[in-house]
Amino acid sequence: MIAAQDLQTDFHYPHEADTQLSSDTDLEDPEVRNAKSGKGKKGKKVPGEKGKGVLVRAPGRVNGHHQENGMENLSLFEIVKLGKSATQSVVDDWIESYKTDRDVALLELINFFIQCSGCKGAVSLEMFRHMQNSEIIRKMTEEFDEDSGDYPFTMAGPMWKKFRWGFCEFISVLVRQCQYSIIYDEYMMDTVISLLTGLSDSQVRAFRHTSTLAAMKLMTALVNVALNLSINMDNTQRQYEAERNKSLGKRANDRLELLLQKRKELQENQDEIENMMNAIFKGVFVHRYRDAIAEIRAICIEEIGVWMKMYSDAFLNDSYLKYVGWTMHDKQGEVRLKCLTALQGLYYNRELNARLELFTSRFKDRIVSMALDKECDVAVQAIKLLTLVLQSSDEVLTAEDCESVYHLVYSAHRPIAVAAGEFLYKKLFSHRGPEEDALPRRGRQCLNANLIKTTVFFFLESELHEHGAYLVDSMWDCASDLLKDWESMISLLLDEPFPGEEALTDRQETALIEIMLCAVRQACECHPPIGRGTGKRVMTAKEKKTQLDDRTKITEIFAVALPLLLAKYSVDAEKVTNLLQLPQYFDLEIYTTGRLEKHLEALLRQIREVVEKHTDTDVLEACSMTFHALCNEEFTIFNRVDIARSQLLDEQVDKFNRLLEDFLQEGEDPDEDDAYQVLSTLKRITAFHNAHDLTKWDLFTSNYRLLNTGLQNGDMPEQIVIHALQCTHYVILWNLAKVSEGSSQKGELVTLRKQMRAFCLMCQRYLSSVSIAVKEQAFTILCDALMIFSHQIMSSGRDALEPLVFSPDSSLQSDLLNFILDHVFIDQDDDGSTDGQQDDEAGKIEALHKRRNLLAAYCKLIIYNVVEMSTGADIFKQYMRYYNDYGDIIKETMSKTRQIDKIQCAKTLILSLQQLFNEMLSEMGCNFDRSTSSFCGIKELARRFSLTFGLDQLKTREAIAMLHKDGIEFAFKEPSPQGEGGPPLNLAFLDILSEFSSKLLRQDRKTVHLYLERFMTFQMSLQREDCWLPLISYRNSLQAGADDDTMSVVSGVSSRGTTRSKKTKITPAPAKRKLPEEDSSCSSDAGVWMPREPTVQQTPVMMSSPHMASTVLREAKKLRPDEGYVGVYTMSNEPQHTPLQPTHQAIDYNTQVAWMLAQRQQQERANIQNAKIRSHMQHAIRRSTGLMEDDEEPIVEDVMMSSEQRLEDLNEGMDFDTMDIDLPPSKNRRERSELKPDYFDPASIMDDSVLNVSMF
Repeated sequence: MIAAQDLQTDFHYPHEADTQLSSDTDLEDPEVRNAKSGKGKKGKKVPGEKGKGVLVRAPGRVNGHHQENGMENLSLFEIVKLGKSATQSVVDDWIESYKTDRDVALLELINFFIQCSGCKGAVSLEMFRHMQNSEIIRKMTEEFDEDSGDYPFTMAGPMWKKFRWGFCEFISVLVRQCQYSIIYDEYMMDTVISLLTGLSDSQVRAFRHTSTLAAMKLMTALVNVALNLSINMDNTQRQYEAERNKSLGKRANDRLELLLQKRKELQENQDEIENMMNAIFKGVFVHRYRDAIAEIRAICIEEIGVWMKMYSDAFLNDSYLKYVGWTMHDKQGEVRLKCLTALQGLYYNRELNARLELFTSRFKDRIVSMALDKECDVAVQAIKLLTLVLQSSDEVLTAEDCESVYHLVYSAHRPIAVAAGEFLYKKLFSHRGPEEDALPRRGRQCLNANLIKTTVFFFLESELHEHGAYLVDSMWDCASDLLKDWESMISLLLDEPFPGEEALTDRQETALIEIMLCAVRQACECHPPIGRGTGKRVMTAKEKKTQLDDRTKITEIFAVALPLLLAKYSVDAEKVTNLLQLPQYFDLEIYTTGRLEKHLEALLRQIREVVEKHTDTDVLEACSMTFHALCNEEFTIFNRVDIARSQLLDEQVDKFNRLLEDFLQEGEDPDEDDAYQVLSTLKRITAFHNAHDLTKWDLFTSNYRLLNTGLQNGDMPEQIVIHALQCTHYVILWNLAKVSEGSSQKGELVTLRKQMRAFCLMCQRYLSSVSIAVKEQAFTILCDALMIFSHQIMSSGRDALEPLVFSPDSSLQSDLLNFILDHVFIDQDDDGSTDGQQDDEAGKIEALHKRRNLLAAYCKLIIYNVVEMSTGADIFKQYMRYYNDYGDIIKETMSKTRQIDKIQCAKTLILSLQQLFNEMLSEMGCNFDRSTSSFCGIKELARRFSLTFGLDQLKTREAIAMLHKDGIEFAFKEPSPQGEGGPPLNLAFLDILSEFSSKLLRQDRKTVHLYLERFMTFQMSLQREDCWLPLISYRNSLQAGADDDTMSVVSGVSSRGTTRSKKTKITPAPAKRKLPEEDSSCSSDAGVWMPREPTVQQTPVMMSSPHMASTVLREAKKLRPDEGYVGVYTMSNEPQHTPLQPTHQAIDYNTQVAWMLAQRQQQERANIQNAKIRSHMQHAIRRSTGLMEDDEEPIVEDVMMSSEQRLEDLNEGMDFDTMDIDLPPSKNRRERSELKPDYFDPASIMDDSVLNVSMF
């Protein structure tokens, strides 16, 4: 509870030299005191619980409007919340009530603000008249709902959003309706301002938030009133001057006196309004603009922006602008965003630019830096603000300032890129001189042509030439007309330059063609490039029409110009590649409707010439895709294009077969020219075979001969082999497509099966090639073929394809795995490097990307069960060593394999650890040190593997048990190299296996322990040398918590209960903690840990007497003297998950010694367990005591503490009485008192940079 002496009893308005308001006690009626605000805890508003002290409306208060809606007995809060009545009618009703009895009406308004804060209580008329401010505040705090931290302005949902709007509208309309008389009665406004000022200084967040919003909206309404008064005073003064300047005969003295009297009244009213505004500004704003709550700070900044824009003569000066400038350093993006939007409203009006010069010079650097803000919304608004600053004056922003915004056009966040694109357009393209207006509208000398050149220059200077699509997308919204001027772009490329005009360089022409292609793609696809969009959105009808119009225009323009462009740049591979992508966006119907067939013929001739001239893969694939786009059977041009394609391919295939015969006849010493001719022709055929069906030319036979000859001779050029492998792969895929359609004959299925198996064997043989590129190609094609022709091929009802299923044999699996180990898991330096540091880095990144693709292709075979899962052991063991390069791929592979088969995945993981252990033994010998980095690395890998099993031990129970079984068998598999009596060779592996012991269920630990004892001898159990430590540590890891399952449940419940008490928020009321239910829930959860054998009795958990329970349970589990130690290790044939039962044997001397040792170990474990139980119980008791102390007072979720220091405003002479901070909900009273005073410094709200900002 907040003490009364901590609360202010009076709220004094700050004052200046010229305007001053007396304290609230001076404004009160002699018999009636203003309602004072209080400090308390926020709570959730509950409708219908406002009965205490609820105001009963005075007779005559009810009017027809409210009566019609059944609201005659509702409070103001409920009326505004329902939102069914017009705000004007509600305000008019309140004004009528105020004229009847202003105390009753003011009480209703006070309760309106109290209830809007979510407070259950209400101020009664008796309290309003007789109680002091502090007493009212205390009363409201006591009745505040402590069960919830919500209040109306923090609640979600459309109803509460509408309520917020209605709240603000009510205040605005109230002031507007009272602006001519009531606000000047020195009672209503003084009472309201005093109330809101007090509430705004409350420690309760709900009071502070609500009153600040109300005060700021009240201030905005008063600013509007002051503005109207100023306008009326100017009009009155003008009328007075005009009347006084008349001649004596025409002058009306009565009118002059009337105007003087009116001006005097307006001046008095304006002084009164200024006093009110000063009171709100200095009593509320200067404290709350740096409040601990970001929402409150945002409200203040948003409203001061409205004041400066609405009444710039009074507020647009450095005394008010400085608050916005300082707050731009706020740590919360929400507040920074409000600062920028407030400034945008000011910079948008160019008439105000002169008043913003000092502010701009002082805070320009901060605005520029906010363009890189971590909050994307803030960055967008900062760039928009800089655009407005740029429009106001070109000299404000330096070249460095502009360059910091230019590069953002390549941002992946589209709103930032669009804002930067608009800034770029305004800076470079929006300034036109008088000489530019006289330029022609079309052609090389038009205005757009110059702007296009500027765009090209910018694109080249940015040195990000691969991202032309991002530049076009950034400028599309503001410069779409420029980017759609394809006629000017074509003119710049085809027309000769005029005398004195500088022609485009080759590099500039390449950039222009790329920008032109990106603009065409943007116009036809109507979505951002990859990496910038959030998915395809539904286009509007207008957008669809624009898209169709643009596509038609593109076809009409480029159908004519594209053949000319290809003819001019036919030898430039990069230009031709971009130009050949344009037909993909054509409306092919226009070739017929527009009678452009001759241009189509010209285009086909140019494509044919390009194919014959170039051997570059990108160019050939672009030609192939162009033919694919033009060969559409839906259009009439299909026959013409198909004939041209067939002629081209006939020539190329015939040429290839002819050259191949000559090439193969040359034997072991082929001519280089012949090899080049074969390679170039094969490249063209392969590029076209990717998108076109060439099966009728029987390319499989010729390519297979070529590949077979390369294996026999061993000197085949690697590029020929690579493209022959790719072409053969395409042949098989096209044949598979025909067979899958069901239109093929049975013989074709058999032929395809033979071809596929022969080709896979060929690729396997090429895995041993000398050339790395050939091996990579063969490996990639093999992985794809094995995936395609796996058992998955019969899915979706395609059982007829069962003969095509191909499963790799062990030899092929071994070759694939060896390729991965030899060519993927290598160091960066082993992969070769290029000259130059920058090229070297780029080459390393490209090589790593290639190796990642190879590994992913093989892991796919593991996931889809194409190769045996055990082969993944060689992959998984590389997890730690190559974590940075392939960690994500290996981890995803482990996850997928676990989903397929948990047990087999566990066996694969333990196999990988065994392989690493064997490798370590082969390197270091059997007498290695377990502290070496190699052994520690294997143990760390085991720990990482253990973490991948997650927290649900029931799901992984069988897998973990199988893992331990295989690990134990491996540890005792090899005999001791030291002879009889020495530790087994792999015994140290148990130290690695112990990393998985924590994943065993308690009952399973006993089973695993018994399985371990099958492999142990009596002498092993007595050994204590260092070489036997792995066995000792592993046994201890299994016995921890396994000796007494029931006692483990007790301990587990205690520890879990303690954890829950730390994480769960405890409510203040002790009755709400249901201890019996918690106990029962813990017991039910503990059932997971209990053994499933029916012979074990589950003892109820008695938290009140832990030591007694522990003693009883421990005694019940002690070994009897007649149970020998040897009996524990008796071999059994029972299943591994069933605990082995001890057998009775004759008691000898060794048995007695073993029993004594077992007793000693059992007693030590009992002592440790009892100590843990006592620790848990003492900790739980301390936790309970702490909760009781916290429950002695209501938990205030947001506590606002006042600093004793006063921060002085150097310019304004403002007194900062408090510095308010909300502490986290979990802080108790003791922790609050231990906080340092400097925690309440403004630096806790704003960045360090704001402290260095000097005032104006």
